Amino acid sequence: MAVGLLTLHISISDCRTLKQKRSRIQPILARLHREFNIAAAEMNQLDHHDEAEIQCTALSTNCGQVQSFLQHVVDFFADNWPDIEILQYRIECI
Repeated sequence: MAVGLLTLHISISDCRTLKQKRSRIQPILARLHREFNIAAAEMNQLDHHDEAEIQCTALSTNCGQVQSFLQHVVDFFADNWPDIEILQYRIECI
């Protein structure tokens, strides 16, 4: 059993308040969960209105599959939210 962890560090330049940030992040988390059946949550950067860190986890039978799956999540994110810049992402397999 392999556990994959995806960490997305993103910039949300059009948000001026934490309330605006939450209103942008919540639909993203819900869509990722609905599309990929993964656990997704906002972590760290909670007090910054223009940046966020989203972490997603997935399970698979081996590390290669889970890394490929999470890379697909990154590509999906970039395609569906082009106005949100991915500053950095990291895929780990445990």
